[in-house]
Amino acid sequence: MPKAGIVTVVGKPNVGKSTLLNRIVGQKLSIVSPKPQSTRDRVVGIRSTADSQMVILDTPGLLNPKYPLQESMRSTALRALEDADVIVYVADATEGTPPSLAEAAGLKQPPRGVIVTALNKSDRLASTAKSELEARDFSLVSALTGEGVPELMARVEEQLPESPFLYPEDEISTQPMRFFVAEMVRETVLEQLHDEVPYSVAVQVEEYREERSPLYIRAVIYVERDSQKAIIIGSKGAQIRRIGESARGKIEAFVGTQVYLDLWVKVLANWRKNADSLSRFGYQLATGKSK
Repeated sequence: MPKAGIVTVVGKPNVGKSTLLNRIVGQKLSIVSPKPQSTRDRVVGIRSTADSQMVILDTPGLLNPKYPLQESMRSTALRALEDADVIVYVADATEGTPPSLAEAAGLKQPPRGVIVTALNKSDRLASTAKSELEARDFSLVSALTGEGVPELMARVEEQLPESPFLYPEDEISTQPMRFFVAEMVRETVLEQLHDEVPYSVAVQVEEYREERSPLYIRAVIYVERDSQKAIIIGSKGAQIRRIGESARGKIEAFVGTQVYLDLWVKVLANWRKNADSLSRFGYQLATGKSK
């Protein structure tokens, strides 16, 4: 009987969860940035082998929310924990022994899924530190180099329930192309702008015309203030052109065809703190949160 199940990847911000998902799936699905809190929604990757299928959920970093967008991010991570058959709890190996998942996530009771603790960034450790952590039954991995990842996957696979595959073997995600296009544009903004602006950015794909050649995509970059809009556009449109050129290259590599990327910038004041605006971008607040 084959094995299949949901594997949720959780941890504090900036521990390398997204890089690990991309390494496991073998394709870049989740955006990667040195800036913390770059993952805002769960990203679904599917890893199928001859005997098993993992539906892997990359989640926003576990944090103490300060405004409604962060509340949505935390809620997304906690829901993914509830769904999991196996939980890969990722922590930074350079910080030593991590707190328990229940402590890191502020859980009142342990989740139902089996927890496998993976200490990422093991390539930065001295051999003595590695040996000490391995002796405590942690999985030491480097999402950057791939070291330890096959062993981690074997450990996760052992814990999966017996089940038919949940999706066709050739699928790598359940999410639509528009989702990934929007994330690639947002990732490019994160890469090119180095102040507070990236955290105020949301991206929405408003047109995706596969019948046109090249593929036509119109996306809107939303910010919270006019001053942020001016920064993203840049002098005589130079910055938005740089963002567009870089993002288009990523999208073309992902979809395998030429793309005409039509980028716009609009202001939606204080969208991170407004429930209606968050809903517009697909972010869900926990039940009972006020607007």
